[in-house]
Amino acid sequence: MKTYEVRTHGCQMNVHDSERISGLLESAGYVDVDGLAVGERPDAPDVVVFNTCAVRENADNKLYGNLGHLRPVKQQNPGMQIAVGGCLAQKDRGEIVRKAPWVDVVFGTHNVGSLPVLLERARHNAEAQVEILESLETFPSTLPTRRDSAYSGWVSISVGCNNTCTFCIVPSLRGKEKDRRPGEILAEVEALVEQGVVEITLLGQNVNSYGVEFGDRLAFGKLLRACGDIKGLERVRFTSPHPAAFTDDVIDAMAETPNVMPSLHMPLQAGSDKVLKDMRRSYRSAKFLGILDRVRERMPDAAITTDLIVGFPGETEEDFDETLRVVRESRFSSAFTFQYSIRPGTPAATMADQIPKAVVQDRFDRLLKVQEEVSWSENRAQEGRTVEVLVAPGEGRKDAATQRMSGRARDNRLVHFSVPEGGETPRPGDMVTVDVTYGAPHHLVADSGVEGGTYAVRRTRGGDAWEALQADAAEGVSRKPAVALGMPSIGKPATPEVSAPACGI
Repeated sequence: MKTYEVRTHGCQMNVHDSERISGLLESAGYVDVDGLAVGERPDAPDVVVFNTCAVRENADNKLYGNLGHLRPVKQQNPGMQIAVGGCLAQKDRGEIVRKAPWVDVVFGTHNVGSLPVLLERARHNAEAQVEILESLETFPSTLPTRRDSAYSGWVSISVGCNNTCTFCIVPSLRGKEKDRRPGEILAEVEALVEQGVVEITLLGQNVNSYGVEFGDRLAFGKLLRACGDIKGLERVRFTSPHPAAFTDDVIDAMAETPNVMPSLHMPLQAGSDKVLKDMRRSYRSAKFLGILDRVRERMPDAAITTDLIVGFPGETEEDFDETLRVVRESRFSSAFTFQYSIRPGTPAATMADQIPKAVVQDRFDRLLKVQEEVSWSENRAQEGRTVEVLVAPGEGRKDAATQRMSGRARDNRLVHFSVPEGGETPRPGDMVTVDVTYGAPHHLVADSGVEGGTYAVRRTRGGDAWEALQADAAEGVSRKPAVALGMPSIGKPATPEVSAPACGI
């Protein structure tokens, strides 16, 4: 029995790619080491795969630090193989093997499907294999998948990005946007629902520009509405849109399609129009705030989250004050905040007026304080509301100590709830209706069940799917769904080019 472990860093696209990597390895005969009982696990997996991110400055340090920790492990287990994929692999290529010669395989974002062959080739040739393609070889959806969840699934609608943000290295690593046809996407969603999935998240570097490749600028809103017609699909989410391409038809589709959730991740990045221009973000703060106003007009209870960058080159104190102003006006339920870091290969890396680290840290701390105040205020406003929670197996780190369970409300807020004595205990994938009793800065508490208030469990096909997987699981092991074959492409196959006449004639 050969075992594997996949370590994932970065965005949801990487998480979904890791499900493909797991599916490929399982199809090649490997077994997930985390799926074995503790007593059955080997000292080290036969294959460790790092699926990397290149967005942040410390991504490189994190990877090489992890590789360094594995070096003595591999020395003690000579048959062990180490593979590095993802965005950092696409960027650094042969540099990884030069810095860490004990790595066996380096593969990029465009050839995930090559991993099993590269591992075998590295073993046979007894030398590292580095294979980086410049364009997408196979759309990820056609590859086998080992999903992490029985009741929730990712569905990729596009890969790549056509934007040219000056701070971002992703377009050069993921390539130009490639869109799947709507029929292929909906067929995958229907297949997931058939397996018990009740929630799907549509993925793309810029989901609301979906359709650009086949000339339909309204395609994303149509796709959301089509998801609303799929029986058994209870929740639809998507990430991430771009403010410049966000149109009112998408807002209408969200508001008018019951299973599309009232949650929106809308990356602001900066509140200063000057900084937005320098970032090459093709919108300004007034347009951004206008989008949020229209979203809340149609969906008053929508929760909106964002991304923010502090310390972009040339950012003045006045620019930073504009970011604080827009953050206060936007009333984000939460925000992912980042300190700008130079990424070689991006235009911003060579811009003048790079901000000193101490200044960036000070602004970062001030931004966190403001957003914390906003988040807490927004969550306190949820107190007394009745929410429906999709129960998760491990969202709350303190659930064991507090005797609570956790999950996500329709607006994607994290909710910790108590099960009353004698009350039905829900399964992951089931729905629980509770009242919010306290809004903390980063989550909601719903103890209404133990305080004599609302508590109701609705068993779902998602809960059934989760329970079926755990029936024969070893103690302490959470089973994942079986490997699903890749989705076939829809339509007439492309006619291959003939490079030479048949029979030499």
